[in-house]
Amino acid sequence: MATPDTVSFGYEQVPAGEKTAMVGEVFSRVARKYDIMNDAMSGGMHRLWKDRFVRRVKPREGETILDMAGGTGDIAFRMERSGASITVADINPDMLGVGMERAAGRGIDTLVWSEQNAEKLSFPDQFFDAYTIAFGIRNVTDIPAALKEAHRVLRYGGRFFCLEFSTNEWPGFAQVYDAYSHHLVPKLGKLIADDEDSYRYLIESIRRFPPMPEFARMIREAGFTAVKVEPILGGLVAIHSGWKA
Repeated sequence: MATPDTVSFGYEQVPAGEKTAMVGEVFSRVARKYDIMNDAMSGGMHRLWKDRFVRRVKPREGETILDMAGGTGDIAFRMERSGASITVADINPDMLGVGMERAAGRGIDTLVWSEQNAEKLSFPDQFFDAYTIAFGIRNVTDIPAALKEAHRVLRYGGRFFCLEFSTNEWPGFAQVYDAYSHHLVPKLGKLIADDEDSYRYLIESIRRFPPMPEFARMIREAGFTAVKVEPILGGLVAIHSGWKA
């Protein structure tokens, strides 16, 4: 059971001061196979979700955008085509390394890569026009702190967008997906990445993430207005958004 000094790490409770390093170890282990595993786990659907996400963000030429937890570059590569100035930030240098290699392979040299902790960003106040985070917020130790930092670094009129797994609300499908994710995804992790434990944690972290209404409340409490939730596949994943007004 949680105490003020502990936080969830999958289904475990661990000291709050240790979670960041523990999550870092997970992503260092999976960095090289991360995108292959995303395809295997979602049947390639994560690509469609990310396309939809970027369409909602509507990046524009001349804007400055922070893509937090953007490690391997999937969201940044999609936004870079707009001509926006994009900073890809991640707490994990191994994930950033994979992203930089992928960018070089694509001939993309316009992105800025920065090692950052979402809970304590080094950027000044009112620096970005948009803040994006895809499949990363659930791994943050102090989610309210990260949301407040997102609000701080956005200019007035700036927009916040988060793509994250959520709680599926379709009867029947939720049970099927739950069985698939708990039993098959760790086995895929073992087969493809030779790492069953890391993928077990990633699935457990999804289950511990707040339901859509609760996370929307957290976004509002961080100071954002006009908060919206767009469920995809009944809430299997969801796009959360808000504005700094």
